[in-house]
Amino acid sequence: MDVLGERVLELGPKPEPGRPYHDFRLTRDADGVAWLLFDRADSSANTLSAEVIEGLDRVLTELETNRPTGLVVRSAKTSGFIAGADVNEFRGAADPKQVEVAIGRAHAVIDRLEALRIPTVAVIHGFCLGGGLEVALACQMRIAISDARFGFPEVMLGLHPGLGGTARFTELVNPMQAMTLMLTGRTVDARKAKSLGLVDAVCEERHVRNAVRDAISGRLKRARKSPLVALFNLGPVRRLLANRMRAEAEKAAPHEHYPAPDALIDLWERHGGDKAAMLAAEKTSFAYLMVTPTAQNLIRVFFLREQMKKLAGSGNGIEHVHVIGAGAMGGDIAAWCAGQDLRVTLADMKAEPIASAMKRAADLFGKILRKRTASRDALDRLIPDMVGEGVRGADLIIEAVPEKLELKQKVYSAIEPKMKPGAILATNTSSIPLQDLRTTLQRPERLLGLHFFNPVSRLQLVEVVSHDGTDAQLLKAALAFVGAIDRLPLPVKSSPGFLVNRALTPYMLEAMVMLDEGIDQMVIDAAAKKFGMPMGPIELADQVGLDICLDVGDMLRSKFGDALPPTPAWLREKVARGEHGRKTGKGFYVWRGGKREMPLGTRPQGAAQPEPTPEMIDRLVLPMSNVCVACLREGIVDNADVVDGAMIFGTGYAPFRGGPLNYARTRGPENVASTLRALAGKFGDRFAPDAGWETFK
Repeated sequence: MDVLGERVLELGPKPEPGRPYHDFRLTRDADGVAWLLFDRADSSANTLSAEVIEGLDRVLTELETNRPTGLVVRSAKTSGFIAGADVNEFRGAADPKQVEVAIGRAHAVIDRLEALRIPTVAVIHGFCLGGGLEVALACQMRIAISDARFGFPEVMLGLHPGLGGTARFTELVNPMQAMTLMLTGRTVDARKAKSLGLVDAVCEERHVRNAVRDAISGRLKRARKSPLVALFNLGPVRRLLANRMRAEAEKAAPHEHYPAPDALIDLWERHGGDKAAMLAAEKTSFAYLMVTPTAQNLIRVFFLREQMKKLAGSGNGIEHVHVIGAGAMGGDIAAWCAGQDLRVTLADMKAEPIASAMKRAADLFGKILRKRTASRDALDRLIPDMVGEGVRGADLIIEAVPEKLELKQKVYSAIEPKMKPGAILATNTSSIPLQDLRTTLQRPERLLGLHFFNPVSRLQLVEVVSHDGTDAQLLKAALAFVGAIDRLPLPVKSSPGFLVNRALTPYMLEAMVMLDEGIDQMVIDAAAKKFGMPMGPIELADQVGLDICLDVGDMLRSKFGDALPPTPAWLREKVARGEHGRKTGKGFYVWRGGKREMPLGTRPQGAAQPEPTPEMIDRLVLPMSNVCVACLREGIVDNADVVDGAMIFGTGYAPFRGGPLNYARTRGPENVASTLRALAGKFGDRFAPDAGWETFK
């Protein structure tokens, strides 16, 4: 139940005096049942640090000395059970032996919890992730509140579960399902967890005490273990399934770049079904992964996300958003905002784009909102607005019309007189400087940029663009709005292409030059993927739209000249023919149903594909690092870490590299600058290293 919007938890009796546990509350009820409440003192969420684990060890000594009739493990935090390990303690790990010793101490405590000779019950609400789920698995029974979510997100940090989860999870749940969850990092809700056999019961908060009594007394109907657990843990079956898992994992995360999935599969293949052996091997495997560059860079990315969340600040005052332009970007921005509990009016000159946007919104809500009623409510909040009346009441107007300066200024002239006092006028322009856009405005201080990235529902970054006259309070409000809709803000000063498009355009245009040189498009894309990019520049250009790439390239070249690769004449002809990429079904690739099918003008059937060369990779990726250094030097952005976060969350730049500046730092700034000079000598001044390399560290 909820009172004044806050959860009222059944937390057992009040704490007894004289029981000093820094991060726990240990009490006993009238039936002699101990209630152990995780309540980390220095955080709003429970995480498992070495100190917390030591505290749990002291609690277990108390429970072994004065044995209760049963033990209930809960969280005192309203946010959830336990969010996992304290990731701060993972940073900078370099010695696998030290890591193994530390994880061994934690293992011993979790094993001690499992070995208690009394009924033990974990009662779980909210998130139960990583190490938190491993604590729950060490209890004999698990009761989930209906809002609980379970998962092992360690793979996102380049790791696998390290507190016994690999052994206990595959021993309890169908190993195919258990391994899939650990390999993907996906979460499941309480009902799904019950169907998997992960939890024994699902109830509402008001029924917790009765459920606990049933569990302690033995009356709770336990989840039945699937017969597939024993079958799939047989040696020959494990080997067969492990090979299949490896093939699937390699498609999503190549072992060369992401060793954790392969390490997890090896662990289960070798030791599945032998709990003691798997627990021992898990510690060694976890320690090895912890010190890999992949894990350390992904841990860095975790903190980059947290750092960027803080840039949003707090106090969002935006309730009504009006979006002008129901095309691919405008429609999807409107849908995302409506899905985040905001009232949204969506305007366009034609009904067809609005109808298409509403259909895409319905599809999106069906995927991201768990309840049918929530999807219905989100659609109710997204209001078609052919006449544009929403402008009058909107707190924020987002203009998302095509990238034409005159068109955007025409829109501003029509809507500015209708805007209410204090409303923000935001443009989703991907490249046009705000100094150019503001020239016809009566109140230019209200103009700022909110540059979303495609696809809006998957890419977390929003560039929040200011010009030298932007109202500081409105800029602050825009940052808070971005945080409120669960996106990551990047404050940038207005400049051609801002940060991300300025850095990404050379990547795609250099690929066009390489095509002009006769290099196969599949080889070019393979070069980028070999570096670790999620897709190659040719495919990315098709995804973005060749018309947009051409417009952005022309605009940036008008500002930066020879610093950008030349645009081949055939690209203009391709755009003129309507071959714009994915959205028209034909670009460099053929697209059907939104999926890439085959390249146009491919090699003869059966011909071997040449291997990408290191020079190809450098030509594609080093200009991105060069632009990022230039943007730092020019003050477009003021923080190198945030630049790396922006490129990862806005473009998918290989996360295991830690971002283009971190990659340059790892490779060595002198090495990068000298390589750029060599490329400039061979291919032209567009590769000339920026002056910022002289001071970059």
